[in-house]
Amino acid sequence: MGDSLGILVSSDKHLSHVVHLTTAAHDKGKAVNIFFTGKGVLLTLHPQFRELVGKAKLSICDVSFRANGLHGREGEVPGVGFKDFATQAKNAEMLANVDRYLVF
Repeated sequence: MGDSLGILVSSDKHLSHVVHLTTAAHDKGKAVNIFFTGKGVLLTLHPQFRELVGKAKLSICDVSFRANGLHGREGEVPGVGFKDFATQAKNAEMLANVDRYLVF
């Protein structure tokens, strides 16, 4: 099995599944990258999102974040810096560099 996992989150559902999967992969020493896009960006302000911090490299689609009315709330997203708000190119880069890729 590969040592890296990419997760695309485009739905505002299933955050608990993403957290549990990420935790399990992290605990087994896997590198985890997660890209939030579409309605999935709404999960970034959910209290459970904080459980991903330190277990995965987190990136957010800036266009989706703005389109979903969250512009100005970037500082409220735990574990995500200014450079982690990116374009879909970041998702494509993640896809090209991981051993496994899941979509929620």
